[in-house]
Amino acid sequence: MKKINILTTAFLTFGFAPASFASDWPVWGGNGSRNMISQEKEVVMDFNPGEMDDNEKVDLSTTQNVKWVAKLGSQAYGNVTIGNGCVFVGTNNESPRDPKKKGDRGVVLCLDEKTGELKWQLVIPKLGAGKVSDWEYIGVCSSPAIDGDKVYVVTNRCEVVCLDIHGLTNGNDGPYKQEAEYVKPKGMQDPLDEKMDADILWMYDMRDELGVFPHNVTSSSALIVGNRVYVATSNGVDWSHTNIPSPLSPSWIALDKNTGELLGEDGSGASENALHAAWSSLTYGKVEGEEILVWGGTDGFCYGYPTETKADEDGYELFIPKWKVDCNEPHYRIDKSGKKVPYATPPGPSELIGTPVLYDEKIYVAIGQDPEHGDGVGRLSCIDLKSGNVLWKYTEAGRTISTVSVMDDLVYLAEYAGIIHCLDAQTGKVYWTYDSFSRIWGSTLVAAGKLLLGNEDGDLLILDHGKKEPEVKTVNMGAPVYSSPVVANGTLYVATQTHLYAIGK
Repeated sequence: MKKINILTTAFLTFGFAPASFASDWPVWGGNGSRNMISQEKEVVMDFNPGEMDDNEKVDLSTTQNVKWVAKLGSQAYGNVTIGNGCVFVGTNNESPRDPKKKGDRGVVLCLDEKTGELKWQLVIPKLGAGKVSDWEYIGVCSSPAIDGDKVYVVTNRCEVVCLDIHGLTNGNDGPYKQEAEYVKPKGMQDPLDEKMDADILWMYDMRDELGVFPHNVTSSSALIVGNRVYVATSNGVDWSHTNIPSPLSPSWIALDKNTGELLGEDGSGASENALHAAWSSLTYGKVEGEEILVWGGTDGFCYGYPTETKADEDGYELFIPKWKVDCNEPHYRIDKSGKKVPYATPPGPSELIGTPVLYDEKIYVAIGQDPEHGDGVGRLSCIDLKSGNVLWKYTEAGRTISTVSVMDDLVYLAEYAGIIHCLDAQTGKVYWTYDSFSRIWGSTLVAAGKLLLGNEDGDLLILDHGKKEPEVKTVNMGAPVYSSPVVANGTLYVATQTHLYAIGK
């Protein structure tokens, strides 16, 4: 396989097709299928990210085909979303946009799509629980979801918030009026800035309302279907990784998108068997006119649900699974002697962190663990959306926290160890693998005939889309790339740990 290393001062040149299908990217995965593909034909990939000074400011005169660069904090994991002229990204507060709001916080930035200038920000205090429930300096890991003039975010505090896309510039709307109190950490007085702070329309605190125990971080990218917003709760184990503090709390919920009222809870019981945390986001699709929700479980099972709830004997409205699939191999859980294989060991079972992807009435999802746990055995499953039957499985990939991409009957999977796999989406036949020799946290994106992906070494990998072994080109971004590249309205967005690049002519 041919690999071409491109220095940051070099340029990549690709041909472009004449047609272009420009569109927003309003939610994680682009839409409810969560499939990381773009139909846009004209995507600029011949670019130079430029040089950075000692203050981490990019000199735009040294860039090529970079529209703008926005400084993030020191860590950025959440993926970019774009809609209604705004770009949203989660980060931490290590590069404060408001000097009056300092210290460790979660931050959601709303940037102008054309210029990258800050429109407003949501500044979120930490829980104070440390690594147990709100890991220091991690910030906001969830992707905001844009729906008209509203934005839905799952915060680092295990809250679901609905925000006005205009910030406070059009007044303090909605029933929630406590923004000034919300942004104040204990012992600090942070005045509300009407030109810079977010307008919270409503808030739902999942810890207070549901008793959930978020493990390490809260991570979920909202799914919006009709008048409902679906989010995972991040409920999981405690620091010991053996005790589940809230086994009866739901792993995901549905809220009224206009009011924040609780409409239903996950009825799978997955929390009782949580291996780690409920981090996987939900997927939506239809088969033969039937609406189905899909969720990757913290217990290692993938679940399919109808969109209607049923009341249990206590009156709780529950989404009851119509099917579930164990995405681990049996020997990942029980060894040959009949003993339980310990979790967080290389041969042990994994949960589902990557989001299930819907393509051609099939679900594609792979198992993995927190990167802190290292490498281990994995599996990619292809599941029939209607019946839940496993159509094929692939066990040659290791653990992953990535979401797959499926296009032209090819499925791409990036495992945490750095290996990218290309398989036939209908049969599971392997066409090629490529080793990037660096850890991969983000997910693949297929756009304009290329497969794009970042890695821990800071390389943006650009591979040929197709069955043949690809030519691979790299652009070093100057810092680790833990999030996923996104294309919207003719612009390629690549977020490193410290900067967001908008790439285009």
